[in-house]
Amino acid sequence: MDTAATDSAAALTFRDATDADVDALVALIESAYRGDSSRTGWTTEADILEGQRTDPEGVLEVIKSSDSRLLTVEREGRVVACCQLEHRGEYAYFGMFAVSPALQGAGLGKVIIAEAERQARETWGVTEMHMTVISVRNDLIAWYERRGYRRTGRMTPFPYGDERFGIPQRDDLQFELLVKPLV
Repeated sequence: MDTAATDSAAALTFRDATDADVDALVALIESAYRGDSSRTGWTTEADILEGQRTDPEGVLEVIKSSDSRLLTVEREGRVVACCQLEHRGEYAYFGMFAVSPALQGAGLGKVIIAEAERQARETWGVTEMHMTVISVRNDLIAWYERRGYRRTGRMTPFPYGDERFGIPQRDDLQFELLVKPLV
């Protein structure tokens, strides 16, 4: 881990989200993926999807689910990142990953995903982490590959027509399953 990531990690607090976090988490997720604010960071989907990325109901559903956790990351008392961990038997699902656009590129994502993997392994005893990524997000997929995830070629359709997931700006969107062994 580089010095910047080590310094960043020392200042981070990881905790499970509560109902009181919903508004801050929705704002964080939206800022990381949609609209002009997302263009500050590199995880933006603004060119392929418009509209919302999530909503308060979707975030609350993750918080309330007995098989899910919404890991919230704070620095100096402010929510700066989050990710969903869901127990699915032999593996955990990783999703809803967002880092504040102003803090992207500083090594926080590496620290957060490593902590999420550690917690999933220790809490649930899972041997794999799964996630789905929009298949045209080549830079993002490459970032996950550098973290040990592998492309499976297994695709699922994008939910065209369901604006809860955004308004697609192209007709070739689908999700690819990425998998990493947690041993």
